[in-house]
Amino acid sequence: MDLNLDTLKREILEYLETAGFAVFRSSPGGLEGLPMVLWDVEHHPDYQAFLNVARQAGIKLILFAAAEFGSADLDELIEQLEDCELTREERREYESRLRELRIFEGVTCSIEIAFDHHSRLFVYEVQPDWYEEFLNLEEEITSRFADEPDVDRGDSLGGYFSKN
Repeated sequence: MDLNLDTLKREILEYLETAGFAVFRSSPGGLEGLPMVLWDVEHHPDYQAFLNVARQAGIKLILFAAAEFGSADLDELIEQLEDCELTREERREYESRLRELRIFEGVTCSIEIAFDHHSRLFVYEVQPDWYEEFLNLEEEITSRFADEPDVDRGDSLGGYFSKN
């Protein structure tokens, strides 16, 4: 879904305030590794419906996090590209795709709202299509980088292992 998340972020925060929820500003991605259930944003994109579920469950505290797309994200991928063995054409294609994403620097790329109920986090997360494209591109480049045989990942003990 291609949304303007900057506008949506303001709208959600205003709604939370007027609805009487306490808002805990969490770090983007801070929920990873925790037991969670994701809201079906694709079929039910209305954040108010998600928050109505929270209200009906007696929830007063909502976790809110938003991330901005930064130039560092792109720069890191470009740096990884330099360490990959790619054909000239492949490198140009990746660089072109990354350049196209520069117009989104400073734009909100992810919003997470969540609540805890019976030791499980219920999460509403939304990202625009262009950010999904970036994440796919990042995955492609990272997998190419990981496939390089000469890359030292620091996890090899040269065939020797000591239990001392």
